[in-house]
Amino acid sequence: MKLIVGLGNPGERYRNNRHNVGFVVLDELARQMVNGQWSMVKKFNSLVISHQSSVILAKPQTFMNNSGITVKKLVNQYKVNKSDLWIVHDDLDIRLGEYKIQLGKAPKQHKGLESIDRELGSGDYWHVRIGVDNRPPDNRISGEVYVLQDFDKTEIETRDRVIKKVTGELISLITKY
Repeated sequence: MKLIVGLGNPGERYRNNRHNVGFVVLDELARQMVNGQWSMVKKFNSLVISHQSSVILAKPQTFMNNSGITVKKLVNQYKVNKSDLWIVHDDLDIRLGEYKIQLGKAPKQHKGLESIDRELGSGDYWHVRIGVDNRPPDNRISGEVYVLQDFDKTEIETRDRVIKKVTGELISLITKY
C-alpha cells in the first residue's frame, strides 16, 4: 500500500497559496490516476481517494503545522511502511519551476514536515519537494509570509508546468517502488 499525502491549508482562502502546492499536485494525481471524487474521512480529518486499493491519496484538512496528526492516523490505519509514504510539499530551498523527489531529504525548515517527523519519529519517507521560491534577491520577505501569498498569473503557469512533470514522474516511481 502506497500513501501519497499533499500538504496545504484547508479552505478557499488558502487555495492558491504557495504553501498549498501539495494539494494542487494531489488534485492532478487524482485527475490522472483516479476518475473519482475526494471524500472527507472524519476519523483522519482528511480528504481521501483510493486507487485500486494499492494507492491512497490524502489531503489533510488540518492546518499545515498539524499535518503530522493526520499522517500518523493514515499510516497506522493502512499499515504503511515509511518507504511507501510520499509527502508532497512546498519548498523554499528550491526555485519556482524546479522540484526534487528524494527519500529522507527535507528542506531546512518546514513546520508541516516537522509535525510529521515528530508524530512518526523520523523523516525517512519520500519527500516530493516542489520549489516555490521566486523572491527577488534584493527584496526577500520572510518565508513564513511569502508561502501564505498567492501565486501570480505567471507563477501559476510555471507551477502548472512543473506539476505535470512531477505527477508523471510520481506515477512512474510509485509503480516502480
